[in-house]
Amino acid sequence: MGHAGTQKEPYAESLECSRFVLLDECPANSESWFLARCHAELLASGVRGGGGGVVSFADPVPRRTASGTLIMPGHCGRIYQATNGIYAGRATARTIKLLPDGTVLNDRAAQKVRRQEQGHQYVEARLIALGAPVPRAGCDPAVWLREALTAIGARTVRHRGAHRFIFPLGRNRRQRARIKIGIDARPPHPRRPDPEPAAL
Repeated sequence: MGHAGTQKEPYAESLECSRFVLLDECPANSESWFLARCHAELLASGVRGGGGGVVSFADPVPRRTASGTLIMPGHCGRIYQATNGIYAGRATARTIKLLPDGTVLNDRAAQKVRRQEQGHQYVEARLIALGAPVPRAGCDPAVWLREALTAIGARTVRHRGAHRFIFPLGRNRRQRARIKIGIDARPPHPRRPDPEPAAL
């Protein structure tokens, strides 16, 4: 995102909103008010750089626990649509590992275990709490991870990609209009979550 022919510097001229969560007891319109305040604070702190912005994602894939309890209904980004986010289609489709509690073991967490990188103990403890065996001394971490996921009944499902919304940052409509978005055509806004995916 940026002026034609330029890339914006991540975390300085452009940012990703990785989570947007408010408590249910927040009053009406809290989401739009809070989002506007965040964008105003970013502008005040200099996250603009002549054409930066924020990209946000909405996960449309419903998720259930192994026992069938729905823990995430799937989202289409209604708050982003209501606050004039530019819909930029879907992010890259991928397969995900769905754990028995309905949460996702992402690729980065799996890589920490395979390579024994910082944070691998937390990931391993999470899997052990779900029923995976404790790793044996000297075992291959990649082999253990594969066996652990099988032991707890992790499911592999296809994710068609999260919905992506872009918020150009500027102090007025003219400044925001000068920021070039790298999409040729704007697809229609999503209206409903994806169907629940079947395990592969």
